Amino acid sequence: MIIDVDKLPKDGLSVDRDFEFPSQELVEETATFLKPVHAGLTVRKVGDEVWIKGRVTTVLSVACGRCLSAFEFSVDSRFDLVFLPQEYQELKEALDEGDVDQLFYRERRIDLREVVLEQLNLTFPAKPLCSESCEGICAVCGKIRRDGDCGCSVHETDGRLEALKSMMKDKR
Repeated sequence: MIIDVDKLPKDGLSVDRDFEFPSQELVEETATFLKPVHAGLTVRKVGDEVWIKGRVTTVLSVACGRCLSAFEFSVDSRFDLVFLPQEYQELKEALDEGDVDQLFYRERRIDLREVVLEQLNLTFPAKPLCSESCEGICAVCGKIRRDGDCGCSVHETDGRLEALKSMMKDKR
């Protein structure tokens, strides 16, 4: 949905609708949509600036970064954005530090679909987890640890202590 900045009503524009995105457009490769992306947006023009305030909600299926099991990942993200005309981008170096994250529109248009997709992609954690206490999978047999003990014997040693261990053996 592309909005023309020059045609925005004086009292702003409200958008409340679902957006469809293919899963390939998400930064999280394992994510698939379980519900459509819903966005409630308010777009206002203040001088040359365009202010977009919104909320994006959806539910996705994502693979856990430890145990690789799929789990539901709910998104409920709120945001406030300010867009400036592309001509201002040249002056970006002169902007205050607080304005470094300014966004720019070109050809007097803003694609709300791109805005919603970007905000959705910003909600993903670096390593999605099904739960904070997820122990992952057994390094020996690959069984998911939360499903029960597999009986494998895993002795992990701290490599930093190996030198000390060899010195102790030499003393005996």
